[in-house]
Amino acid sequence: MKKLLFASILLISSFVNAQDFQGVAVYESKTSTSEFMKGMSGNREITPEMQKQIEERMKKMFEKTFILNFNKTASIYKEEEKLDAPGQQGGRMMMSVMGGGGTHYKNTKNQQFIVDKEFFGKEFLIKDSLPKYNWVLGSESKMIGDYFCFKATAVVKASESDFRNFRFRNRNNEKEDDKKSETVKDSTSAKKTNFTDDWELPKENTITAWYCPEIPINQGPENYWGLPGLILEVNDGKTVILCSKLVLNSKEKVEIKPASKGKEVTQQEYDEIVKKKIEEMREMNSGPGGGNRMQFRMGR
Repeated sequence: MKKLLFASILLISSFVNAQDFQGVAVYESKTSTSEFMKGMSGNREITPEMQKQIEERMKKMFEKTFILNFNKTASIYKEEEKLDAPGQQGGRMMMSVMGGGGTHYKNTKNQQFIVDKEFFGKEFLIKDSLPKYNWVLGSESKMIGDYFCFKATAVVKASESDFRNFRFRNRNNEKEDDKKSETVKDSTSAKKTNFTDDWELPKENTITAWYCPEIPINQGPENYWGLPGLILEVNDGKTVILCSKLVLNSKEKVEIKPASKGKEVTQQEYDEIVKKKIEEMREMNSGPGGGNRMQFRMGR
């Protein structure tokens, strides 16, 4: 097995060292929506029919295919282009509201990333230094397709502008209070309709990555990078990104360059914009009928 792995590394390394080396990897990204739906189910204003509709749309929104084109020093990662199925335009709109990403560009030579995002109808161009991952390399290994991979882990600060990181608070301790409040018919019951009050952001996420030493490129999906081999799988506890296809030195070459449109901001500036908008949403949806307005938008 070791001899076979060594031979594979030598063969692929010869490809990588080629002057015009380029590869393409296809990734399937799936984000669990169970916590989100659990939080929504606690809202008495949402009917079972509405909950089912929201769940179906959330599932389609967070199950996507992405393409990573890469060379020895740079990469472009973006969603596979598909025509919207009838009735799916609402999902695209919701992704815009939640900060849909366009093109992720990483350059490991100059340690820079550039991402274009649309947030509430506005285009942003996030330019910043590549995030630092303190990877801990493990000895655990597994096969992903035909490629032998090793495990690595890192603990990172949870992104404040990635809605996939948000969790719903555990309200089990408040059940008794809820029972008592059901008998009170006043404006205080309106507080329960603002489900955004239940959002919370964990301080840290543990990232588990599987990288392939056979492909000595320190690239990966999204903003993941920095391992001694191409990252073929990433799991942050809620989102799993798995490589389903890999082609090295294809005859068809893709120009790897960053996006250029949008208001230029740093990652910290973009995070502040998102945090401010979340607070505005909470204020807008608080009070009598506020939760109904948010639910109506999501359920349509």
